[in-house]
Amino acid sequence: MDNYIGRLLDNRYEILDMIGSGGMAVVYKARCNRLNRLVAIKILKEELSQDAEFRRRFHAESQAVAMLSHPNIVSVYDVSHSDNVDYIVMELIEGITLKQYMEQKGQLNWREALHFATQIAKALEHAHSRGIIHRDIKPHNIMILKDGSVKVADFGIARISSAQNTLTREALGSVHYISPEQAKGAHIDFRSDLYSLGVVMYEMLTGRPPFDGDTPVSVAIQHINAKPVMPRELNPAIPVGLEQITMHAMAAELSARYESATQMLADLEEFRRNPNCVFDFSARSDALDIGAMLQEPAPARTRTAASRAAGATAPKPRPQQQKPQPSEKSGGGRVALIAGVVCLVAAFLAIGYFLYSYFFSDLFAKTQEDRVPSFIGQYYENIDESLYPNFIIEISEWKPSENYAYGYVIDQSPVSGRTVKVGSKIELTVSMGVESDTMPNLINTSLQSAQAYLDKIAVNVIVRVEYESSDVYTDGYVMRTDPAEGEMLTDGQTVTLTVSQGAEIKLVVVPALVGEDLEKALAAIDAEGLGRGGIRYVDSDLPEGTVTFQSIDAGEKVKMDTVINLQVSKGPQEAEVPFIYEQSKDSAVEQGGSLTLSVRASTEDNGVLTYAWYASMTGSEDDAVLVSRSAEDNTSCAVDTSVPGVYYYFCKIVNTLGESTASVTSNLIEVVVMQTSQLHDKVITLTLPQAPGVYEVTVKVGGEIQGSPYIVDTTEEWTQSISIQVTGSGVQDVDIYLDGILYDSQTIDFDTAG
Repeated sequence: MDNYIGRLLDNRYEILDMIGSGGMAVVYKARCNRLNRLVAIKILKEELSQDAEFRRRFHAESQAVAMLSHPNIVSVYDVSHSDNVDYIVMELIEGITLKQYMEQKGQLNWREALHFATQIAKALEHAHSRGIIHRDIKPHNIMILKDGSVKVADFGIARISSAQNTLTREALGSVHYISPEQAKGAHIDFRSDLYSLGVVMYEMLTGRPPFDGDTPVSVAIQHINAKPVMPRELNPAIPVGLEQITMHAMAAELSARYESATQMLADLEEFRRNPNCVFDFSARSDALDIGAMLQEPAPARTRTAASRAAGATAPKPRPQQQKPQPSEKSGGGRVALIAGVVCLVAAFLAIGYFLYSYFFSDLFAKTQEDRVPSFIGQYYENIDESLYPNFIIEISEWKPSENYAYGYVIDQSPVSGRTVKVGSKIELTVSMGVESDTMPNLINTSLQSAQAYLDKIAVNVIVRVEYESSDVYTDGYVMRTDPAEGEMLTDGQTVTLTVSQGAEIKLVVVPALVGEDLEKALAAIDAEGLGRGGIRYVDSDLPEGTVTFQSIDAGEKVKMDTVINLQVSKGPQEAEVPFIYEQSKDSAVEQGGSLTLSVRASTEDNGVLTYAWYASMTGSEDDAVLVSRSAEDNTSCAVDTSVPGVYYYFCKIVNTLGESTASVTSNLIEVVVMQTSQLHDKVITLTLPQAPGVYEVTVKVGGEIQGSPYIVDTTEEWTQSISIQVTGSGVQDVDIYLDGILYDSQTIDFDTAG
């Protein structure tokens, strides 16, 4: 069983269950007993807790995330170190990651991608305004809540913008989403996050990342050197403007990329207002501007996509003069040899360029240098690292000092005034104040600073943290200490720091809104002092205007003014009248024969179509009789041909959607059932010509030859007439031909006796 399950941290947070595990920490679901709410707690892994570097990074993360407060960023409630456990208390998110959402849906439609991208950009705008780079924007770190809102999570590698970690030191984040400068291990800034957001937008719109490969290194190299396939080539439904925004964010050169999240948000908002807009990035020197790409000698596929996006026509290539081709027999081998040599030379040149670019170029490149500034005498928390982008500034150690008060820099390495390579690290030594075994003055200092100081004093003490509401002290700052300033400290003594948690938070209980009328639900939200959030209308069987979903469950205790989002029923959907697009035509069939009628219909809603067939003797629905029961797939009907007569068939089609139905009746189909014909034999008499002769006799009944022609010879014995047997039904014409010439014609009623 997990060692933390069931544990109570700071006598406040009860660990309930493990949610997940990352590279540095394990995340647990917990309950805050003070505020009676569920939270997520991120605890540094035990195997790393003894590593000073990992602890430093963990606390750096804590301090960075605690600076953020935005609806699109996972909130941080508390940061603490208790009983040798370092942990962060965060908002508990109920939802799925954007990666899981894309795996379920595949390629997203552009409106949905725009909705998500805008919220991510707003989160980055807030973080960047606080000097924080996320460094690991990817679908796995973006949470989608039930109401469709987005929260950016896991600032596990976020640090103050001037504190640089590179991919050459550690594999940070997913290689599919890193910026080219991260892949090269170069200096990064806020624009690196915008590149990663562009990659996320690319994947949302096309269903695949722009670059992929067998190894992380191969993908990283593509981010540096390759150009992605234009999104509209993979999904022509993407509007041109949104493709431009995506590719502008993904510009490989920092100078060609969006300068800020605010600038990118402005373009997203302009596109949202007018999806048919086309941007001109030429003023921003956009290397991936679609219009500009028409002019560069790119592959034909890219130029075609760019031309289509910009509404232009690619220029036609000039026809080349054809040279006489050498005969296959005489020159084929030489051509193959030359081609092979060319390929080998090209391959060696490519390998040489790669080796030079990644291993030897620095040997010949001029090193950029800068003069080391002076930090001695400055209070370390007041050092604005963004003012020194050419250096990495870190605290190497704390030392007692009689000349400098707590928190002031007393030494640095390298010393000020020295010229060093850009990107060098400056290590600071910070004063702990006069070495003493008395309680220092920690009032109105941050909890992190107070804990850091107590970790380094001459005696070993146990730090206990308690929280109280305060209208005077800033949230997270020490209000009082026990023992008080100046009192003696001993080894093993417990020091209690009472820390402000800001003004007292008034909690209210979320009312039950599902099933209520919208107006009553809004009135209940107002009455409890909560905030009205978004209202989305959805299909539902509930009556129109009924609340079907609330973003925070009834009974939960939340802060006043917390926004409640609602989903409201559009009302039961009405079934549409089916549309008949094909049916059988009028038909005739003999008695006892086989005849099947059919009809085909459709509907645009999700209703179920059932078919019932009727037959009438008069063509009226009043005397119609059901001849085929109603069924979902009953689209055809077998006609009863046992009794001769004229019948009229029709089909009634019913569309059922929930409790709503709609029907349509097909046109009448006339069916004539004919009585079966019976054949009868008749004998007719044919008077022959008076002159003797040999005649060929042919008999036709109803125009059809009956039997085979035969010969009558009257030369030896003249006969005045002959008898001929014919077969037929009803009244038929019987024609007799002599030697192919019509000789006699009679009308015979075969059905009469005689």
